Amino acid sequence: MRIFKYFLVGGVAATVDIGFFSFFTGYLNWSWLPISIATFILATLVNYVLSIKYVFESGIKHKRHTELVCVFIVSGLALFVNQFVLYIAIEYLSWPLLASKFLATGLVFFWNYFGRSKFVFTTN
Repeated sequence: MRIFKYFLVGGVAATVDIGFFSFFTGYLNWSWLPISIATFILATLVNYVLSIKYVFESGIKHKRHTELVCVFIVSGLALFVNQFVLYIAIEYLSWPLLASKFLATGLVFFWNYFGRSKFVFTTN
């Protein structure tokens, strides 16, 4: 049941990430590299807030500020993978920006869930 809830929360965060990415790169024609980092960080914050409200119990394994730092450490690896996938898909494979972003987002989803459930929050 927890992964289903995380899937919904992750879907909201992914919508924020992909929506802002699409707006800034597609509509405003800004460079994909800094925008993908900024939207990923924003989506991580959205995911954290929704996760502690609907998916995980906050403050059990770590104090809240430590918990947030741990979320960003776990997400740091996900950001690296996200950027690597985007770079390969866009620069080498010449995929469209949005298709590349969907692929990158999908690939990091499971790492984020696993990392948060194992390293950040307690699993009951």
